Amino acid sequence: MNGLPPTLRELVESGPMAHLSTINPDGSPQVTVIWIGPDGDDLVSGHMSWYTKLRNLDQDPRAVLSFDAPRAPGIFMSQYAVVHARATIQPTDDAWDLLNRLAKVYISPDAEFLAPKGPGYTVRYSVQYSVQRIGGVGPWAPASR
Repeated sequence: MNGLPPTLRELVESGPMAHLSTINPDGSPQVTVIWIGPDGDDLVSGHMSWYTKLRNLDQDPRAVLSFDAPRAPGIFMSQYAVVHARATIQPTDDAWDLLNRLAKVYISPDAEFLAPKGPGYTVRYSVQYSVQRIGGVGPWAPASR
């Protein structure tokens, strides 16, 4: 796969909440809602603390991200995207800057991220090398089998 399909990039840039699914150490699923954005051909999320989702990804980098597309009246099945990926965690001093950029998408164009600046983590979902599959209902999904 060579980067994000343009229609998926457009969906992500519109600011849908992303559902991140990871695997707990006991094998059970863990799901959390996160902000996510594109970064070149990758998807990235920022985190200011070492939360359960990061501990899980550190132990097992398999992740699934799902996004709801805006609902359309009269449509039986609304569009959505599902990205199966392997994630990498990068400690960084730029996590706040990423979250501040995403606040302008998720809250308002003039919003500032409210947490204090400091070190954090960026999770990178590398589309070119490690996204395993994109599915769902919409133009980003492969044709039905």
